[in-house]
Amino acid sequence: MKFFIDTADIAEIRALAATGMVDGVTTNPSLIAKSGRKIAEVIAEICATVPGPVSAEVTAIEAEGMLKEGRYLRAIAHNVAVKVPLTPDGLRACKTLSEEGVMVNVTLCFSPAQALLAAKAGASFISPFVGRLDDIGQDGMGLIAEIVQIYNNYPALKTEVLVASVRHPQHVVAAAKMGADVCTIPPAVLKQLYAHPLTDKGLAAFLADWKKTGQSIL
Repeated sequence: MKFFIDTADIAEIRALAATGMVDGVTTNPSLIAKSGRKIAEVIAEICATVPGPVSAEVTAIEAEGMLKEGRYLRAIAHNVAVKVPLTPDGLRACKTLSEEGVMVNVTLCFSPAQALLAAKAGASFISPFVGRLDDIGQDGMGLIAEIVQIYNNYPALKTEVLVASVRHPQHVVAAAKMGADVCTIPPAVLKQLYAHPLTDKGLAAFLADWKKTGQSIL
């Protein structure tokens, strides 16, 4: 499974990219706003740091506006994936952009029916929001299982399942077990994947035993 990082913080992206764990990045208008910088500058810098797909979201709500913004964003770098909402206009824009060879990430998916529509429109990625479904008492990971099953039934569909709104490591593990293609993970959650108390305990014991020997490897 590929790991995308859900942030527009270039310092975080660089630090995590150095671990070899970052296959791409997702951003949105809220994340860009936190940076206090112009969107084109932020996207260009991220694209220069991470070779994989970097999702940049349109803000227009009508298809023509989405196409205009999408083409502008795509011109920033070859690895930009234009993010559009799962609306009729968004799917129209997705179809056109996909036919032009642009990667498209269809976002704000909350049902398997929506995911099927996005795949038929040629989306490169579909972004189901599992955390937001959990927040309202629905089964976010159940949605992932349904989408993976539907897509697997039709090999001609090339859309990748990009699990979004990830809140904790259990979301990541469950998505991997279901066969999702990508998880987009906040930096804090990615760092939690490393953590286990037995790892810390074992390392402390090894170091304590080594110190008793009075030796140095170098």
